[in-house]
Amino acid sequence: MRHIKHPSTVSRRRFLGCSGVIAASLIAAPAVGYRRVLGANDRLDIGAIGVGGRGAGDLDAVRSENIVALCDVDVNILDGAASRFANAKKYFDYRELLEESKLDAVVIGTPDHHHAPATVRALRRGLHVYCEKPLTHTVEEARLVAALSKEKGVATQMGTQNHEHPGYLRLVELLQSNTIGPVRAVHVITDRPGKWWPQGVALPVDRPSAPENFKWDLWLGPAPARDYHSAFAPFRWRGWWDYGCGAVGDMAIHLMDPAFWGLKLGGPVRVRSEGPAPDAHSAPKWMHTQFDFAQRGTLPPVEVHWYEGETKPEDDIAKDLPMNGSLFVGELGKIAIAHDGMPKIIPAEKSGAISPPEPYLPASPGHHRQWIDAAKGVGKTSSSFDYAGAFTEVVLLGNVAYRTGLDIVYDPSEGRVTKAQTTQATPAGIAERGLDAANALLGKTYRKGWEVV
Repeated sequence: MRHIKHPSTVSRRRFLGCSGVIAASLIAAPAVGYRRVLGANDRLDIGAIGVGGRGAGDLDAVRSENIVALCDVDVNILDGAASRFANAKKYFDYRELLEESKLDAVVIGTPDHHHAPATVRALRRGLHVYCEKPLTHTVEEARLVAALSKEKGVATQMGTQNHEHPGYLRLVELLQSNTIGPVRAVHVITDRPGKWWPQGVALPVDRPSAPENFKWDLWLGPAPARDYHSAFAPFRWRGWWDYGCGAVGDMAIHLMDPAFWGLKLGGPVRVRSEGPAPDAHSAPKWMHTQFDFAQRGTLPPVEVHWYEGETKPEDDIAKDLPMNGSLFVGELGKIAIAHDGMPKIIPAEKSGAISPPEPYLPASPGHHRQWIDAAKGVGKTSSSFDYAGAFTEVVLLGNVAYRTGLDIVYDPSEGRVTKAQTTQATPAGIAERGLDAANALLGKTYRKGWEVV
């Protein structure tokens, strides 16, 4: 792998062929509940699953509708939300909410490991779903959720609010218009985890009691049984494989979005990651991942580099790459953009002035508003589960390559890793299992009662 300076220095998984996963979803128990035909002036009956942290922001963004059900595992957070929506019924277990409530839609703002179990249950009821990013915890879940949403024909949106930021819209226009010529390399960087949450740390050994207001077993949900510790909840879960997807799941879903959209990334992809020796429980302190995409129509092959934590690209890239941002390298120049920023064109020395196209992508009414309108039959969402599922599927392959130490080729048409080559970082046990080891990490096991199929 190139363009990098190095810093100084499982629980059992199962693999289900994605055709089998999707087939199982289509023969599951019929949806229950009711489905209203809504007009533009009607108000959605919404249930909110997870109402603290990011979930609180989602709840606030849909407050114009009828909030009829609230769910959280923290009694204090749930009561606080209920004080604002007095007519909403309270739940600690979203499985009960989805079985009992009369709903049109749900917003899901839980930790990553609950995204698919909640979303799949909601989709099977025929509900419109807004789910925070990353869409799912695993590759298999992303494919299942995308297939179910297509089958049900409901309005869906993954919570990547920056998808419609004016800076990203202008960037996608630049890429689609070939403004800097063919793009063959993209570099994306984040400073997370670091100060945001710890990674590359050992499991805690002490066993404090869970706070009385916190329903720990429900917070664990589909994850393996484990004693409570503040190292996991309420926020630091992102760095633990059982609950989160590490920095890739948190920030690549934002920062790689315009590359996936504007460069039409897809098809078989080669993925390799490097970082500290993998840990069975904790995501790494740093990771560099390279995604290699083949030619797509008239678009040339492109390599996408992801840098997280302590790792940095080489100086010739780093000088133009904003932290928590992206750099697109084309034949006529470069485009740099920071998260929440506007694109900056950097012409090559011999290319002269480069003129951007006139803006043509429409301004967004707001990420949540767009979803609400789509649920009422007005317009479409831009980060529907069809798009978001395929995108999440690719991004999470970075963790699969890192955790196995394998150089993998993944084919989305088959939903599996088709090639796996050992590297210097491949542990002996994984080297012996090759493809089976990589494909096992596309899915996971679930505690009884929390299964998605």
